[in-house]
Amino acid sequence: MTDNSATQERIFAALTARAGVKRIDTHAASIFLDGTRALKIKRAVKYPFLDYSTLEKRKAACEEELRINRPHAPQIYHRVLAITQDPNGSVTIDGRGRPIEYAVEMLRFDENRTLDHLAKARRFDADFASAIADAIAASHATAPPADGEAWVSSIPVLIDGNSNGLRNGNRFAAAEIEQLARVSHAVFARLRPLLDERARHGFVRRCHGDLHLANIVLIERQPVLFDALEFDAQMATVDVFYDLAFALMDLLHHDQLLAANLVLNRYLAATPLDNLDALRALPLFLSIRAAIRAQVAMARLKPSHSDDAEIVDDAHRYFDLARALIQPPVPRLIAVGGLSGTGKSVLARALAPTVAPQPGAVVLHSDVIRKQMFGVADTDRLPPSAYTPELAARVYATLAERARRVLDQGHSAIVDGVFARDFERDAFGALARDCNVPLTGLFLVADLKTRQARIGGRRGDASDATQEVAAMQEHYSIGHIDWTTIDASGTPEQTLQSCRDAIIEGR
Repeated sequence: MTDNSATQERIFAALTARAGVKRIDTHAASIFLDGTRALKIKRAVKYPFLDYSTLEKRKAACEEELRINRPHAPQIYHRVLAITQDPNGSVTIDGRGRPIEYAVEMLRFDENRTLDHLAKARRFDADFASAIADAIAASHATAPPADGEAWVSSIPVLIDGNSNGLRNGNRFAAAEIEQLARVSHAVFARLRPLLDERARHGFVRRCHGDLHLANIVLIERQPVLFDALEFDAQMATVDVFYDLAFALMDLLHHDQLLAANLVLNRYLAATPLDNLDALRALPLFLSIRAAIRAQVAMARLKPSHSDDAEIVDDAHRYFDLARALIQPPVPRLIAVGGLSGTGKSVLARALAPTVAPQPGAVVLHSDVIRKQMFGVADTDRLPPSAYTPELAARVYATLAERARRVLDQGHSAIVDGVFARDFERDAFGALARDCNVPLTGLFLVADLKTRQARIGGRRGDASDATQEVAAMQEHYSIGHIDWTTIDASGTPEQTLQSCRDAIIEGR
């Protein structure tokens, strides 16, 4: 045992001797939980990817952890303090004696409130998923841009590192590992120009770097990102979409399909439109992240419990997810039309998680695009002058342009609008043919009383339609509808099932 290790063991023994203290060990740190406080001490270890072998390096790592994490989790990260030795040889927390160790002082939160635990207990609703996306988007907005050349060049190394790690222990089929690596390298080769361009335009940043669900915690009803990578800035300097992909992948792993889709759509809505052009990279990013977690899961196996069925199953589910994500199916375009109050937007959001590739379709709302054109919030009301035929044409043209961008990236899109005119519907049929993807057109219908009742009950909605507008729409000359007509007068669940059946029948 080194002098550093011996000193640490003496410190750890002194800390755990205090009544009520709980100790948690990881490969790189020991955490001591005491009342409402947690002390995180870097272990005196040296790995290929980190070096905490000296007191000076551990102090610097503590200070860096505080610097990286405090901006997004000030309620968790308090300060760096010294563990000191008094003249009589006793160990004191933040004493006046000689510093013999350093710790990050943190809030002790309920470990059961991290999102990996919460995901096992309940479904994440729309508001919670939106809050997750907002927290991630906020972290990326303030993350400093970096030279992306090293990041892009590191991706083949990541792929090979995953292959080598997955081979350890002979837990996964060698042929499947090789296939995953081969396909991943081929995908990267096709993506290289896109990734280089994103690096040049500032999308490579010093991100969180380890954004799986166990590193997001619910505090005061808000998700908080914590435990960002502090020991290697290069490992955390990645494309923001790769950072997002970790959380998306883990939501898929935990069967939170709706939440994963909502997080993706909310993030896209809150960040530059250029991210639509990065959707082609998402399968590779998701797959790499899943392969990493497969290795981490296997690393949890202890020699005495090498046949732990729960851990082995978890690792295999991550590995299977990595293999499935790298080869996404052909995308599709789904257009949802109908007069105001038929439930188009509700349907589009509910349908999106079920539309491959994962994590589901990108949803594009005509009402939201109109608000963006006028530079107002989604729920701000626009005057009648914003609803002229000329402006409607601009809205649908923008809707088609964004759908094309999504489809061109190999991802599915759902567009949502009234589509009351046949030429509006025809334009999206032409778009699907141009993009060589299948189109499913769904036109929702419901009686006026039902539509007006729904409009009257709306709160915080992007639509400006009123009950009077709904009555006026009864006189629209909609013409021949060659889309599938769906009776939407029942519950949202009934409408969703009818639409799913229509999509299956139309394949």
